[in-house]
Amino acid sequence: MTEIDTKHELTNYIYVLLSDTGTCFTRLIKGFTGAPYNHASLVIDDDLEEVYSFGRKQARNPFIAGFVKEDIYEGTFRHYQNTRCVLLQIEVTAQQRNEVIQLVQEFEKGKNKYRYNLIGLVGVLCNINMGLAHSYFCSQFVAEALRRSGIRHWDRPSTLVTPHDFLMNEPFRVVYEGYLYDYPKLDRHRLVEHKKRHFSALLLRKRLV
Repeated sequence: MTEIDTKHELTNYIYVLLSDTGTCFTRLIKGFTGAPYNHASLVIDDDLEEVYSFGRKQARNPFIAGFVKEDIYEGTFRHYQNTRCVLLQIEVTAQQRNEVIQLVQEFEKGKNKYRYNLIGLVGVLCNINMGLAHSYFCSQFVAEALRRSGIRHWDRPSTLVTPHDFLMNEPFRVVYEGYLYDYPKLDRHRLVEHKKRHFSALLLRKRLV
């Protein structure tokens, strides 16, 4: 985790990234919610270097999940090139932003004890509060991190906050919507290098077959 830099001290923003990878699991959830985005991530910076959520630890296995730092360039998103997203920005105080960062650091230190709250996900679909100790689903984690940092925009438990709630909540301002890898502040050089490595790996597999 990087220290708060001067730019962010001046702006005091926190971001929420809502995304739709188009996976079978995502399509299943969308069938219940009807919402365009069904995954939420807490973002510290507008370059998408510090992105955190509860989700897959392995790109191809939705059942191994927990607290993750989501690497836009090398992580799960790279397996879903057509991921669509919306990046939301909310203005906070310097103290609130600092508390969000400290809370994320605490989650990172104890990440092995956290689990994905699959039961809670069923609960939110049925509008029933079903929280479990050390267990979160994506939007529950983001809402709880903001709540604990003094950023409160709902009068209901974090276990009942959905990704769509962020999109519909007025203090959250849309700063980008479209394909994730078209986001203008991503590092184009890193994206190109990843494509080269991916292509080289495919060629090597074909030669070994």
